[in-house]
Amino acid sequence: MNPDLAIETERLSKTFAGLFKRPHLAVDELSLQVPRGRVFGLLGPNGAGKTTTIMMLLGNLRPSAGSAQLLGRPPGDLDVCRRLGFLPEKFQFHDFLTAEEFLDLHGKLYGLDAATRRRRIDETLELVGLADRRRDRLRGFSKGMQQRIGLAQALLADPELVILDEPTSALDPLGRRLVREVILGLKRQGRTVLINSHLLSEIELTCDEIAILRHGKVIQQGPVAELTRTHDRVRFRVEALTDPVRAAVETLGTLKTLPEGDLEVRLLNGQAAPEVAAVIVGAGGRLTALETQRESLEDLFVRVVEEE
Repeated sequence: MNPDLAIETERLSKTFAGLFKRPHLAVDELSLQVPRGRVFGLLGPNGAGKTTTIMMLLGNLRPSAGSAQLLGRPPGDLDVCRRLGFLPEKFQFHDFLTAEEFLDLHGKLYGLDAATRRRRIDETLELVGLADRRRDRLRGFSKGMQQRIGLAQALLADPELVILDEPTSALDPLGRRLVREVILGLKRQGRTVLINSHLLSEIELTCDEIAILRHGKVIQQGPVAELTRTHDRVRFRVEALTDPVRAAVETLGTLKTLPEGDLEVRLLNGQAAPEVAAVIVGAGGRLTALETQRESLEDLFVRVVEEE
C-alpha cells in the first residue's frame, strides 16, 4: 500500500445475498486511490455503489473480496477511527439534547478529555455558524441546521480524514457556501476529504480529483481540471459553410449544428480553438465568430455515464 494515499482500495467487492433474493453485486472489484491532503469526490448515479463503498471503508460492512486501507490501516482499526470524521447522509440525531450536549456526547465517544471537548465544541460551533444556538435543543433545528451540527460532530476530534456523505443536501446557497469554505479550509490544513454528492456544481468547486462509479466499478478517475479539459467544445460561425470546410472541421472532433445556427465541435486529442480557426480558414471558410467552451463536470458526468 502507498503511504502517500489516505484511502486505497484494491479490487474491493461486495455482494448482497438473501434467502429469497438473487445475489446482488453492489461493488465490483473497485480500485480507488485518494491522495493525502486532497479533496476527492465520489460520483455516480443512484445504485452505483457509492454508499456501500463508504460503509466498507468505515468498517461497517465486511467486503466480499478485495482489500482497503485508510491512513495506512485496515477499515475499523481503532487508531483510524480516532483520526476519522464522518457525516452520514441520514444522521440520527438525539433531538432531546442541546447542540453543545450533543457534541459533548460525541466528544466522549471519541475519548476527548473535558478541556479538549470544551475547546473543540466552541471551535466547531463557530465554524458551522451555530455558536448562538449552542443551548437550543436539536428538535427545534431546521434540516439545514441539523446538517451543520452533523458536520460539526464530524470535525469535532480534529480528524486527518473526513468522509462526507451528501454534506450539502439540505442546505440553502449560503449553507452550501459555508460547507464549501469549511472543506477548502480542511484542505489548506493538509486534511483529506472524501465527498459523496449529487450536487456536481459543489463537487466542481471543491474537489481536486473525482472518481465516477457505475454498477460498482470506476469508469473514470482523475483530476477534475484534466478530465474536463480533454473534451473542450468550440462554438463557431462561418459564412457560406461549404462541404469541404465541414469535412475539415470534422477531422478535429464531432460536429453539431446548434439551434441558433452556430456550429459546435467537441474536440478530440486536446486540440485548441486556434487549431479550429486554422482548419476553417485553410479550407476556404470565412470565420466570423469563435468561442471555446470548457466541458462542465455535469457534462462530463452525463457523457461518461451514458457512454458506459
